[in-house]
This record gives sequence, structure tokens and C-alpha cells, in this order.
Amino acid sequence: MSAANDRKVVLVVRKTRLEDLIARFLTAEQAKFYVEHLGADFSDYEREHEIYQAARVSAVQTLEQWGRYQVIDRGFLPNFIFGPHDIVVALGQDGVVANTMKYLDGQPLLGLNPDAGRYDGILLPFKPNDLPALLPEVAADRRAAKAVTMAKASLSDGQVLHAVNDLFIGARSHVSAVYEIATAARHERQSSSGLIVATGLGSTAWFKSIVTGSLAIAGSFGASGAVAHYDALPWDARELRFAVREPFPSRSSQVGLVCGSLGTDDALRLRSLMPENGVIFSDGIEADRLDFNSGTEAIIGIAERQGLLIV
Repeated sequence: MSAANDRKVVLVVRKTRLEDLIARFLTAEQAKFYVEHLGADFSDYEREHEIYQAARVSAVQTLEQWGRYQVIDRGFLPNFIFGPHDIVVALGQDGVVANTMKYLDGQPLLGLNPDAGRYDGILLPFKPNDLPALLPEVAADRRAAKAVTMAKASLSDGQVLHAVNDLFIGARSHVSAVYEIATAARHERQSSSGLIVATGLGSTAWFKSIVTGSLAIAGSFGASGAVAHYDALPWDARELRFAVREPFPSRSSQVGLVCGSLGTDDALRLRSLMPENGVIFSDGIEADRLDFNSGTEAIIGIAERQGLLIV
């Protein structure tokens, strides 16, 4: 690889469980005491940390030979500005890939599996030792990529949040979320545990558990006509699916508009009726959220941009 290559590589890393424990308990010894006091195996945390750090060292050594590169923790992604020609590398798990992709706009993304014995790695087709051969191909646009449709939440105050897997709209605590929901044809007031809007990629994750669980419950109560088989969408499908979690029927709340799909020209409109603790977050990262409190309107639809995962 030539150090003269002018395409910068951004390596996105994460903290291991051991690092999170040390941040909480200040030292490895105190973390070990806490974990073992609860009867858990602390050595598993140590093995995971050592393997991940070895994978990180291997990736960085490759990037040092490459030329321009930068290493960032995924916690800094909301405030990081990617260059239009950057090549982005995410060092697993799958969640790191999804959380990185939603901040990209056409930059190629490589997912590296740091520990194939631990992670299935649906979004991690490569290992760190594949990186030296991959980077020149990606830089020359000779590597195949898979398009990934994203969802977008746009608030009435101009704030925007993208999602690779799914958007959650609801309340931060276990209290009910109260809101108005509308499509082009229907409108109602709801009280529920919030709703999920999933992309094609997300249709294999949280959304799938909601749908299959609902089908199983309906079947156990003798519902007829329930479809037991669930088909996920392709990653690049220009379609979103939404489902309301635990909708509650009452004098002031309805349960007619609890699931559906959104095409390219469709939008789901939501207006918060919650004085506080209303949130919208994506891909399971609640820390990176939009406040969704009384009066705020959110428009949910397919994002204009797509993710680009190298395969």
C-alpha cells in the first residue's frame, strides 16, 4: 500500500466491557471483585478485552502503512464530521457498524469482526488481517458494496435523526407514551409503550421480535388468519415498516393504526402529548436522542441518503 494515497481512513472503535467496568469502579481489581462477588467469570471480560485490543493494534498497524488515518471512539460519532472521500472502518460488533453508518452519506464502510468466535457478525464480513488487501480495492472503487436504506425523523424545530436499523418513538421511562399518529389516510390518538419504525436491515432485528411475539400471542388466544411466517425486507428496500408496542384502547386512545408500511412518498406524522421524557432515538443508542415533548411534531420517512457497506 502506498502512503501517498490521499483518501483518509477513519477507524471507529468501541470500549470493551472491561473498560466500561474500570471506568465505573476505577481499577481492574475493584471491577474484578465486583464481578466475581456476583458469581460471574471475570476472565471472560479479560479475554474479550485482550482479543479486541489485539484486533485494534492489527488494524492500526495497517493504517500506519496506508497513510492518512484517524481513530475515533464511537461515542464521538454524533459530533464527528466525515470527509466526502473518507473510507470508514468499524471494528465490531454489529452495533458499531450500524451506529457508524447513520452518520455517513455515501462513504464506503467496512465492518471488521474482532472476535469471530464470539460474534456472528452479520455486518462484519471481514477480519482485521483482511484490511491490507481491502483498502486498495475500496480506494479504487473496485470492491462491491451493498446499499442500505435508512430511516429519518425530522422534527418541527429542524432537528434530524437518521437510523440504519430502527427508530424508537416513545417515553424514556416505563410510563405510557401519549401522542397523535397519522398517515395520509388515518389519524388517531394513542397511548402505548412507543412505536418502532424499521428499515429493511432493521426488519431482521427489534421489529421482528415485536411482530413474531404479537403473532404468537394472537395465536394463543385463538386468533384466526394470523400469519405465522414472517418475511424480512431486503436491506436496500425502499420501504419502512412500523409497529406500535402494546397499544392501549380507552375513551381517549385508539388502536386502529398500529402497524403498516411506508414507501418512498409516504410519511408517518407524530405529535407528542407528553409534557416530559418523550424521546426519539435510533439503533438502540438512547444517549444520542431527540427530545419529543408536548407539541413537537415528528415526520418519519425514508432518508434521502443510503448506507454503503463493503462486501
